[in-house]
Amino acid sequence: MKFYVAFDDTDTLDCGRGTGKLARWYAESLPGHCKVWGVVRQQLLHHPSVPMTSHNSSLCVVLETPFASDRGMLTQKAIAHIQANFFEGSDPGLCVASADDPGMDQMIEFGIKCTHTKVSQAEAFEAAKHVHLSGHGGTNDGVIGAVAAVGLTHLGESGRLVSYRDIRDLPQIVTAGELRQRAITPISVNRHAEYIPDNHTIDTCGSLRPHLSGKRLIIPVLSTGADSWEIIRIKKTESCNPGLNQNEMLGND
Repeated sequence: MKFYVAFDDTDTLDCGRGTGKLARWYAESLPGHCKVWGVVRQQLLHHPSVPMTSHNSSLCVVLETPFASDRGMLTQKAIAHIQANFFEGSDPGLCVASADDPGMDQMIEFGIKCTHTKVSQAEAFEAAKHVHLSGHGGTNDGVIGAVAAVGLTHLGESGRLVSYRDIRDLPQIVTAGELRQRAITPISVNRHAEYIPDNHTIDTCGSLRPHLSGKRLIIPVLSTGADSWEIIRIKKTESCNPGLNQNEMLGND
C-alpha cells in the first residue's frame, strides 16, 4: 500500500535547517519493510500575505508497505519525529494518507488552490476529513501545507525530489543512461527538444533534483556543447558553466 506522510513548517528562519531535512530524517528512520520511494518538495503560493519561513514549501515522504495496518505506526512515528525535531516558533503540521483513501480528489483540488491562493486551516481540515491531519505547535498553520503536499504529490504534476535512491551520492558529471537506469528521464529544453542519447554527459552542478511531471521523474537540461548538457539551476544563480551564455541557455539560434 502506498502512503504519503507530509510535513510543513517545522523550522524557523535562523534554525540552520529546513523541513526538507526533517522529512528526509523521517524517511531514513522507517522500518526495513517500508520501501521509501522518495521525498518530494512542493512549492506553494509565495506571497507577503502568506505566513512562511522562507519559500512556503512543504515536503511529502512517499513510501510503500505491505501492511495497511502500518498507517498507525507511520502516524505515531511522524508525530514523535516532529516533537523531537521541530523548532520553537514554527507551526508544524502533519498529514498522513494512503493513495486509496477517499477524498483524495478533494486534497488534489486543495493542493492546486494552495499554489495560487491563500487558504485557511478550516479548508485544509475539510479537504483532509478522511485522513489524518494534525497541528503540533504555534498557530498549527503547517496543516495547510501538509495537506497540499499530499494532494499535489498524488497528482504527480509538480514538485521536485529532494531524496530519491542515490541521487545525493552521484558524481557531478553523469550520463543520460545512468539517469535512465534510475527511472529519471533527461528532457532537452533547447528549442529543438532533441532526444538525449545514453552516452551524453550531464553536469548536475552538484545538485541533482528530478522534477515530478506526468507521474514520472524528469530532469530539464540545456545543451552546453557536443554531447554535453547541464541541468537548469534550481536556485536563481548563474549557470555552473561560466562559458554558457544567455542565448545558449534559452536555446535561441
